[in-house]
Formats: sequence, C-alpha cells, structure tokens
Amino acid sequence: MITEGFGGLVVKEIPYLRAFAIAIAGNRVLAEDLVQETLVKAWSHHSSFEEGTNLRGWLVTILRNTYFTEYRKHQREVQDSDGVFASRIGVDGGQQIKVEMSQVKAAIGRLPDDQREVLIMTTVQELSYEEASAILNLPMGTIKSRLNRARARLAELLEHTSGRA
Repeated sequence: MITEGFGGLVVKEIPYLRAFAIAIAGNRVLAEDLVQETLVKAWSHHSSFEEGTNLRGWLVTILRNTYFTEYRKHQREVQDSDGVFASRIGVDGGQQIKVEMSQVKAAIGRLPDDQREVLIMTTVQELSYEEASAILNLPMGTIKSRLNRARARLAELLEHTSGRA
C-alpha cells in the first residue's frame, strides 16, 4: 500500500531528478518528460522499492533506464520532418490484400459446416476451446479435432488457389 511517507520522499527528490535529467538529456523539455515518466513508473512500481534502501538511487535508475530506452527507440526512427523520405516510399493500393482476403473467405466457405463453425468461433470470435465446447455442446476433443481438420483443409484450399499445388 502506498503511504504518504513514500509520496513525500519521492516529491523531495524531484529537484534532483530534474537536474540529473537535464544533465543526461541536454534538453529541458525532454528532461521534464523523463522526470514525469520516472515519477509515473516509481508510483506504479512502488511495491518493488524496499524501505530503508536508497530511494534516490532507485529513482535515478528508473530515470536512466527510461532515458536509454527512449534514446534507443529514437535511434531507430528516421527524421523526416519535411516528408522527403516518406514521399519516396512506394505504397501499394492494397489490391493484393483484397484478393487474398477474398480467397480466404471463399476457402472458408468451402469448408464443411461443422469445421467452419469451430474455425470461426475460435479464430474470428476468439472464443476459447472451452467456450466453443459449451456453446456447441460438444466434447473438447471434438472441438480440437474439427479445428485441426479445418485448418488443414483451409491450407490445402489456399495452396490450390494460389497455384502452389
């Protein structure tokens, strides 16, 4: 349970955290964001702090880890504020995915009713095997075997449709 004592101790460390964040980030705005994120993480993970240990060290560790995580993430990003890079990236019109989806729908439609029903319940509706078993009033083994046969048949139908067979 969070005590007022913990919150009070954390608040006392904010000026130090700000100074440290400015020192490592070199930017006051980024530093404020780091401090905010640190405080949120500290507050939400307060139970992992052991009373009597170094609170400042714990908070600084959170701040540093947050900074380095953000730094690594930003290193992988491409700066493109003027949109030049984005304009060179080709984007397809999405026709291929529409063709593939229509092939999947047609293949699902060709499955036997009992297999199609289980496949849709467990994949589209995201029901568990237990839920599908209860709804269809079938043993769990029957649900699993129908789903297995449906997946295998669907793969066969899609291979045939794509011309790989």
